[in-house]
Amino acid sequence: MKSLALLALAGCTFLAGCASSGGTQPTSQATRTESCKVTTEQEIASLFDRWNQSLQTGDSHKVVANYAERSILLPTVSNKPRLTPAEKEDYFHHFLENRPSGKIDLRTIEIGCNTAVDAGLYTFTFAKTGAVVSGRYSYTYRWDGSQWLITSHHSSVMPEGK
Repeated sequence: MKSLALLALAGCTFLAGCASSGGTQPTSQATRTESCKVTTEQEIASLFDRWNQSLQTGDSHKVVANYAERSILLPTVSNKPRLTPAEKEDYFHHFLENRPSGKIDLRTIEIGCNTAVDAGLYTFTFAKTGAVVSGRYSYTYRWDGSQWLITSHHSSVMPEGK
């Protein structure tokens, strides 16, 4: 629970609409107006399904198409943060060799103005090896005017065995 509370607090830095009511009003800066994409928790949940289906193609380029140009991948089985599309493709090229398939076990979704966070627990089954790995995840998404794209993706293996 403590981790989810920290994630929710950290997520506030990613989400537009997390505001402080400290009583201060904008000064001489123009007020920013933004048209917010209307969405639902179901639509945001389906973004994992889209990502997972791209894994099933075995094509790292199709997986990377889910990520915004400016995004970060903090992967499960690599110590190296992946910032560029080429770095993400390199990671997924190797990850896809074992034919992974993910399943959400527990999730929480927060929606902001053109942003969303989906965080929780998932399990991957690897068809090539038969391995089953449980992990924690967080995805942040941004609406780019035509589609939702991943702006950050963090995944880590559960620290304690079942």
